[in-house]
Amino acid sequence: MTDTEIVQLMLDERHQNTGLRQLMASYQERLYWVIRRIVESHEDTDDVLQNTFIKAFKNIGRFEARSSLFTWLYRIATNEALSFKKSRIRKAVQTLPESGMVLAGGSASNGATEDQVLEKLDAALRTLPERQRQVFEMRYYDELSYEEMGQMLNLSEGALKASYHHAAKKIEQFLVETSTH
Repeated sequence: MTDTEIVQLMLDERHQNTGLRQLMASYQERLYWVIRRIVESHEDTDDVLQNTFIKAFKNIGRFEARSSLFTWLYRIATNEALSFKKSRIRKAVQTLPESGMVLAGGSASNGATEDQVLEKLDAALRTLPERQRQVFEMRYYDELSYEEMGQMLNLSEGALKASYHHAAKKIEQFLVETSTH
């Protein structure tokens, strides 16, 4: 079923549920992984994904088809995930003890397992500013073009390339520094 057909079903009150089921069947897995990289927990990802589809369902009349349906959904999912993450961070900061946080350090041996490498990459990604992390993940994991990312984020291709370049350099530096200590 095409995006246009899905949107038409969702706009028709008699077929809204069928349209929503088609929308979910078509985009649930891709959006799950977009959200998962931001919120990091399966349970939280499922909650944010559900909120994403609810918001899309309620606002389908605002979809203008200037971009693809996935681009529109990606933007909703990203905004929902970032809002969720910010609210969790605010709650965590409010409950931190006055004594401060203790950061655990450590390094993997040169014969690091795949899980250890993925953990290091995830740790490196967490050190990035939110925008750089988002651009890196969109390009590296989602394999989106700069043009697609520009539509989703309302940024120029040059700004996106710069963000990706800076993110890649910071990740590389993080990996080098943590593997030598």
